[in-house]
Amino acid sequence: MKNQGQLSRRQILSAAGFIGLATLTGCGSGDDGGDNKDLSKKQDGAMKQYRVGDQFKAGKALTFSLLHNNMPNYPLKQSWLFWKELTRRTGITLKATTVPASDYDKKRSLLIGAGDAPLLIPKTYPGQETPFVSSGSVLAVSDYVHLMPNFQDKVKKWGLQPEVDSLRQSDGKYYLLPGLHEKVKSGYSLALRTDVLDRLGLALPTTWDEVYAVFRALKDEYPDRYPFSDRWSAPPNSAGALLGYLGQAYGVRAGWSYLNASWDQDGSRYVFTGATDAYRQVVTYLHKLVDEKLMDPESFTQTDDDAVKKLLAEKSFAISANPQELVQNYRYNLQRQVKGSAIEMVPVPLGPAGPVVLGGARLENGLMISSEALKSDNFVALMQFVDWLWYSDEGQRFSKWGVRDVTYTESGGRYRTKDGITLMGSDPDAPKDLQRDFGFFNGVFSYGGSWALVSSSFGPDEQRFQDAMARREQLPVDPAHPLQSVEQEQATLWDTPLKDHVFQNTLQFVLGKRSLDEWDDYVSELKAKNMDRYLDLHNKAYERFKKEHA
Repeated sequence: MKNQGQLSRRQILSAAGFIGLATLTGCGSGDDGGDNKDLSKKQDGAMKQYRVGDQFKAGKALTFSLLHNNMPNYPLKQSWLFWKELTRRTGITLKATTVPASDYDKKRSLLIGAGDAPLLIPKTYPGQETPFVSSGSVLAVSDYVHLMPNFQDKVKKWGLQPEVDSLRQSDGKYYLLPGLHEKVKSGYSLALRTDVLDRLGLALPTTWDEVYAVFRALKDEYPDRYPFSDRWSAPPNSAGALLGYLGQAYGVRAGWSYLNASWDQDGSRYVFTGATDAYRQVVTYLHKLVDEKLMDPESFTQTDDDAVKKLLAEKSFAISANPQELVQNYRYNLQRQVKGSAIEMVPVPLGPAGPVVLGGARLENGLMISSEALKSDNFVALMQFVDWLWYSDEGQRFSKWGVRDVTYTESGGRYRTKDGITLMGSDPDAPKDLQRDFGFFNGVFSYGGSWALVSSSFGPDEQRFQDAMARREQLPVDPAHPLQSVEQEQATLWDTPLKDHVFQNTLQFVLGKRSLDEWDDYVSELKAKNMDRYLDLHNKAYERFKKEHA
């Protein structure tokens, strides 16, 4: 379903190089190379020559405002070394407006709508910028990436142009600077009790057919237990993690990664994800597990704590995992409670789609910039600073690890926190925490980057898992199909009811509360909720954008 060819269009980002005075005037065609606005009067504090790999240092002390997503496990402190060292290196002081993580999306919208947003608006996921485009509240950053050599260099070097193009709005521009990954970093898969498998002579499964066979063998040995009891099932998207990585094996977005519209290569059009045969196969597989009592039906409603308690009490032998939960929760607590226990997380089992990961997975949350920034005499300096902190190798290393020989050491590409400093439980007895006490490894600033940097914090389990997943082929990115503002408003009205119907019926089909023989009736119900009209909007937008920007 996802093997679509690349949309034919010009390669817009130019090769990264030095940014000199001529470029800063905004000379260019208006297509990601400058928008013909004169920037010569907006260079106060900017570097006249700023190249890939250069240390950005403002020509004068400057202060930029920032919206800060405040995490409960490392709340902002003015005493963080991050702030002090950032100012020392760049000459920039960041003035943070702090918003609790639980309220971040809502508060961000309110601030932008009221015209009170800080200049820098990070922690914004692709698609979240769309509501602010028509009002002109956020900057068309694609007009100014010629000021960002590190960003351009990584997009070109890592072949990320199709992903970046997917962010374009109906005017052909994009309004979000995304986090960029050299390779796909996967998050979730299945973890199984390997000591139990070993005792039964079972190998770790590599395909979903093998997963079924392993669960069948476990059920035969322990008929009074469910081999698999899962978590991450907060409504309305029950089993969001499981459906996400199971869907990947079928080449379809499901669970947490679900989107209503998906590109169909064979038909060269957008189709409704929840009505595709691939999605039906995902639902059918899970129904089989539940129907044969290989999977706990409470997996779709229970709390995370309840799911983990069943694992620790040996009422189940498999559970969805991410690398952190595997080590810090499952393994640690199992070893305390069950002598000789062992648990491993497998690379996502393979299915009909083969060894693939879904397209677009190398983009992460990123940064919006308020359109007010363009009115500032310091605009060029701002863009250079953003480029250094979020996209240069050194800026990314600084955000993640801090100051060499103060917060971390590095030898041969291997990073370690300094003695007495812990990172996500790496040294439970350490008196200091890299995030909480120093402000590094903060999700507002630290994400993306080269594989060497991203993997520098991996433990052995995650290293094995990520290396295996990184070798898989990334499916092509869906072609750009930005909706115009009126279309976007209409699509939004239809999107949620359609998605809710998919989620509700996914659960009913899986649990056997609705027969899979009623699939055609379910699709008819989606049509009654404007599925076809919803798809018409997306396909017309695709054709229009292809015609205007090919």
